Amino acid sequence: MTTPHFRRTLPHLLLAALLLAPLGLGAASAKSAAGAAQPLVFVGTYTGPKSKGIYAYRMDTATGALAPLGLAAETVNPTFLAVHPNQRFLYAANEISSFDGKKNNGAVSAFAIDAATGRLRLINQESSGGGGPCHLVVDKTGWNVLVANYGGGSVAALPVKADGRLGQSRAFIQHAGTSVNPQRQGAPHAHHIVPDPANRRVLACDLGLDKIVVYRFDAGRGTLTTNDPPAGGTHAGAGPRHLAFHPGGKFAYVINELDCTMTAFEYVVKKGTLTEFQTLSTLPPGEDKKTGHSTAEVEMHPGGKFLYGSNRGHDTIVVYAVDQRTGQLTHVENVPSGGKTPRSFGIDPSGSFLLAANQSTDNIAVFRIHPQTGRLTDTGHRAEGVGAPVCVKFVPAK
Repeated sequence: MTTPHFRRTLPHLLLAALLLAPLGLGAASAKSAAGAAQPLVFVGTYTGPKSKGIYAYRMDTATGALAPLGLAAETVNPTFLAVHPNQRFLYAANEISSFDGKKNNGAVSAFAIDAATGRLRLINQESSGGGGPCHLVVDKTGWNVLVANYGGGSVAALPVKADGRLGQSRAFIQHAGTSVNPQRQGAPHAHHIVPDPANRRVLACDLGLDKIVVYRFDAGRGTLTTNDPPAGGTHAGAGPRHLAFHPGGKFAYVINELDCTMTAFEYVVKKGTLTEFQTLSTLPPGEDKKTGHSTAEVEMHPGGKFLYGSNRGHDTIVVYAVDQRTGQLTHVENVPSGGKTPRSFGIDPSGSFLLAANQSTDNIAVFRIHPQTGRLTDTGHRAEGVGAPVCVKFVPAK
């Protein structure tokens, strides 16, 4: 039986809950109206008049709607983010050209995640070893942060301590060489770095060299050594930018920035070899690349049946179907990204939604993924006003 005191208090409690919910406050903030857990979404940006660093949201897993939690951490140009496997720490590549009093030197920042509020607490910063770090990832053991320095044309491995703190790099490799495009390929430009599915090798896309450089990787020691063979290649002038593995590890897909193509490789885990078997356009069939068109991100759907890529200038997300036996790609559609310059995007862990970060229009557009066809439907949900969004990363709710 309800007590008179509780009857008097209940309306006030309900009113308080309604007032707090839009702000992302209180114990109910991590749950949707239906009671489902809402993952955190972190967005990396270029800082400027509309951005001060990393921003946080809660995503409604039923609708894809994003509820803003505000500025998670103030830091300069945190353009790419990576979440530790234990989901307690987040790392940001600070895309700068000078750090700690040294030129041609970027930074990597380590943060502790407050799962209740979405706030990030800075743990420490370390040098990335080269200028303009543009991508990073935490290896599968959680013992190393691997970083690609676009401006410096180099890669490095930084150790991760038990408390999430970064140590000074234990491996640093400077790339060398050029390719055929004098404006964009007159020097090495490491653009992406990722461990293979076995965590025994690390692959780095170098846009300036038209190569995917392969390294042997010792996670325990944090060392990188040249593989034999040392690299796989794309066609001249392609400009390999980012890479995504098929869940089975047999295939790797590289999106090429300079000529708007996607290249599919067979990958042999035991040898670390890449053999190209298909290259196709990221634009609709029959449509030619125009001045101002370039690509940015590639991601594999968690189920491995679909592959997605972003086209800047054309401002679309391309969808491919993946043959599970051969790895061959078939074009499904190109969908407007919901803004301009889709720099990157993220697919939520359930594979239900794709969030496109439109850098030039300061918004994130939410698309629902069809589970059978992979096609994208614009939900109409937007996160507006986040300045120059670049990267989207998810942290499942606890």
